[in-house]
Amino acid sequence: MRDASPQTIYLKDYTPFGYIIDAVDLTFRLDPTATRVISRLSLRPNPEASDPCFFLHGEDLKLISAKIDGQDIAPRLIEGGLEADVPNAPFVWETEVEINPQANTALEGLYMSNGMYCTQCEAQGFRKITYYPDRPDVMSVFTVRIEGNTDTTPQLLSNGNKVETGALSNSDAQFAVWHDPWPKPAYLFALVAGDLVAHQDSIVTMSGKTVQLAIWVRPGDENKCSFGMDALKKSMRWDEDVYGREYDLDEFNIVAVDDFNMGAMENKGLNIFNSSCVLASAETSTDANFERIEAIIAHEYFHNWTGNRITCRDWFQLCLKEGLTVFRDHQFTADERSAPVARIDNVLALRARQFPEDQGPLSHPVRPESFQEINNFYTATVYEKGAEVIGMLKTLVGDAAYAKALDLYFDRHDGDAATIEDWLKVFQDSTGRDLSQFKRWYSQSGTPQVTVREDYDGDTFTLHMSQSTAPSTEQPNKLPQVIPVAVGLLDDAGNEILPTQVLELDQDEKSFSFSGMSARPTPSILRNFSAPVMLTQEGGNSRRAFLLAHDTDPFNRWEAGRMLARASLVDSITTGSAPNPDYLSGLVAVLSDTTLDPAYRALMFGQPTQSELAGILHESSTAPDPQAIHDASETLRAAKAETLADMLPDLYAQNQVTGPFSPDAEAVGKRALANAALALLSRQDGGATAALQYQNSDNMTQQLAALAALLDVGAGDDHLAAFEAQWSHDRLVMDKWFSLQIMQAKPEDVADTTRRLTLHADFDMKNPNRFRAVMGALSMHHAGFHHDGGAAYTLLTDWLIKLDPLNPQTTARMCSAFQTWTRYDAGRQALLRAQLERLVATPNLSRDTSEMITRILG
Repeated sequence: MRDASPQTIYLKDYTPFGYIIDAVDLTFRLDPTATRVISRLSLRPNPEASDPCFFLHGEDLKLISAKIDGQDIAPRLIEGGLEADVPNAPFVWETEVEINPQANTALEGLYMSNGMYCTQCEAQGFRKITYYPDRPDVMSVFTVRIEGNTDTTPQLLSNGNKVETGALSNSDAQFAVWHDPWPKPAYLFALVAGDLVAHQDSIVTMSGKTVQLAIWVRPGDENKCSFGMDALKKSMRWDEDVYGREYDLDEFNIVAVDDFNMGAMENKGLNIFNSSCVLASAETSTDANFERIEAIIAHEYFHNWTGNRITCRDWFQLCLKEGLTVFRDHQFTADERSAPVARIDNVLALRARQFPEDQGPLSHPVRPESFQEINNFYTATVYEKGAEVIGMLKTLVGDAAYAKALDLYFDRHDGDAATIEDWLKVFQDSTGRDLSQFKRWYSQSGTPQVTVREDYDGDTFTLHMSQSTAPSTEQPNKLPQVIPVAVGLLDDAGNEILPTQVLELDQDEKSFSFSGMSARPTPSILRNFSAPVMLTQEGGNSRRAFLLAHDTDPFNRWEAGRMLARASLVDSITTGSAPNPDYLSGLVAVLSDTTLDPAYRALMFGQPTQSELAGILHESSTAPDPQAIHDASETLRAAKAETLADMLPDLYAQNQVTGPFSPDAEAVGKRALANAALALLSRQDGGATAALQYQNSDNMTQQLAALAALLDVGAGDDHLAAFEAQWSHDRLVMDKWFSLQIMQAKPEDVADTTRRLTLHADFDMKNPNRFRAVMGALSMHHAGFHHDGGAAYTLLTDWLIKLDPLNPQTTARMCSAFQTWTRYDAGRQALLRAQLERLVATPNLSRDTSEMITRILG
C-alpha cells in the first residue's frame, strides 16, 4: 500500500500495546507466489496499557481466515492492518494469510532472491508476513514450522534452535521446526529456505557449552567462508573477554544473500548478510573488504546482547542498540588491528557521512523526536554519532566505571525493551554522576563548534574554550553540551610535558589553567578526537607543521597533516596559490619514519575529499566550484608525486608482501602503503610499475589498486577489458568493475560513463549492490556529479523514479546524494531543485522517498 500523505509519529505519544503475547507459533507453507502463513498467538491483556484497542499491523496480505479461541471471526480490515473485538481475558488469536514472495521487489518481509526465500523484518517488515503488533516493545517466544519442497528448499532455517525435522507424508516436501527460547520482537524474526551449503565449525563458550556454527551460502561460494567464520569466532571470544557476554543458543547461523537492502541483520541466531559483507577470498576481495567483513560480522554478533537480549522500546530509541553496538565493533577493530588507524578510519567515515547530515536539511538528533518513515532514520547520526556519544560517556566516567555500568545494564535490563533514559540511569546509579546535561547529546541536532584561545602569563598557560551549535528550525536555541576535550602539552622540542588530560567543557565558555610552565607550551587539543565537534584554534600552519612533526598523539599528528593539506587546498582554490611547502616537507618526514606503522603512514598519503572541501568553502560563505576543487586536488596530488619522487620507488619496494596472501593487520598495512605509493609513482612512470603489478597480482587488493592507478593516468582501457573478461562470472567483483570506471572518469565524462554502464547486460537495478555500485559512484564523484549542465542530476533522478516503485528503501537512501544541494551556486541550485521537484511530483511516490525529498527541499 502506497501512502502519499503519511502520518507523523511522535516520541511523546508512545503508549504500550494493549496485550502481552506469551507465545507465537508460526507455520510457513512455502510457495514462490502463494506462501501460506498460519499464525497462532497466545495473548492476555497488558495491565500497564491504557488503550485496550486490538490492532494488528498488516500490509500486502491476503486474509484467508481469522479465529479467536477456535471460533471464526470477521475482523475489520483497515489501512495498515486490522482491528477486532477481543475478550478482556487470555485468548488465542489465529490467522491464515497468503503472500507472494516472488513479487516482493521491495526486499522487506518474505521475498525471493534468485530462487531462495529470505526475510528482512527490521524495521517494519514483519507486517508483510502476517498480521501482528509489529513494534519492538512486543516481545515473545517464537516457535516456527517451515514446510518446503525437498528439491528447491533442502535447507529450512529460522531463529533459535532446530528441534524437529521430517518428511511430509505423500509428497516431495519436508518440514523443520525451530524454537527460540528468548523473547524477541518481530523485527528480529528470520526465515531462509533454499539450496544452500554450509561452512561449519564450533566453539566452546566460557561456561563450557559447545555451540555449532555455520555460514550458509549458495553452491560455489564455499571457498569464501573461512575468513567470515574466523571473524565470528574472534567476535564471540572478544565479547566474552571484554564484556563478559556469552552466546546463549546451541547454534549460530549466518546466511549470505545476494539481494539485500542493508549490510546485514542481527536476527536472533540467524544473521542474514548481504553477500558482499560475508563472502571473502584473496582472489576476489580487497583488504578493505576483509576489514569491513570482520567489522560487520562483529557488529551483528554483538547485537546478540546489545539489541536482541536488550532491545529498544520504540524506534525512537534506535540509537540505543545501534550506537552502542557500533561503539563495540569499533573497540573490537581497534583491539584486533591498529587502534590509531582504526580511530582515524572511524573519524574519516564520521566526517564524510555524518557531518554533512548534521549540517544540512536531513539533520536530526541522535534520538529523533518524530518520523514518518522509520527506514529513513537508519542514518550516520544514529549509528556513527550514536557511537561517538557512547565513547564520550566512557571517556567521562573512565574505563572501570564504564565496565561496572555495562554489567548493571545487562543485569537490570536483560529481556527488556529499553530507552535512552534507562541507559543513562544505569550510569547515574552506578557512578553517582548527574547526566541530565549530557543527555542533550541525544536530543540536540547539529555539530558543536569548539573554539580555543590561548594565554600565557608568567608560568601559567590558559586555554579559553567556547562552544556553539548552529540553530535549526526545530531547535532555534541550542544549549551547551558536555564536551570531553582531551588535551596534552608539548615543549619546543616536541617532548610531552603534560600527558593527556580530559577537560570538560560544559558551559558556553570555560577556561582551564596550567601552572608551573617555564615556557609557553604547544597544546595538542581534542586528542584521539575525544568528541564529535569541529575545532578552531590558534597557531595556523606553523602550529600544524610542528604537531605533524612532533605530536605524541597519533590521531592529532595525522590531523595536523590533514589540516595542513586542507588549508593548502583552500588557498589554492580561492587564490590560486601553489601547494603549501610545509605540508609537503612534513609529509616527507612522516613517510620517512620507518618506526611508524605502515598502515598509519598510508593514511598520511590521503587528503581531504572534494566534498569535504566544498563543505568548508560553504561554511566560509564561499560558493564551492566543483571543477576548481577538483583541479586544486589534482594539483596537490601532482605536487606530492613530484616531491616524493625519490622516495616512492623505495616505499613501494620495501612494502611488498611476499608469501601466501594474509589479511592480517601487518600485511594489510604494508599493502596499503605500497599501493598509496603506487598511485603517485604511476604519475611519474606512466603506469609502468602498475602494469607489472596488475600482471603479477595474485590477490584482488593488488589487482584493483593497479587497475585504479592505470586508469588514473589514462593507461587502463585494455586492463579494464581484461578484468571484465576475467571476472564476469563473479557478481561482487563486477560491482567493483562498475564503480571503478565511474570513480576514475574525468568530471566531464562521468554522466556519459554512468549512462553507458546502465546499458551493460549485467546492470540490474533490482539488485541493491549493483544499483549502489553505479549510482552511488555517480553521486560520490563530486566534480562529475556537479559538472556543468546538470546531466548527472537528471540521470540519477531518472533512475530513482524507475527504482522507487520496486524498492523504496534503496531509492530513499540514494536520495541523500542531494542533501548538500544548497551549498552550491544559484545555477546549480536551480538545476538541483528542478530534479528534486520532479522527483517529489512523481505519481504514487513511496512514503520513504517522499519524506526524504520533502526534508531535503526543506
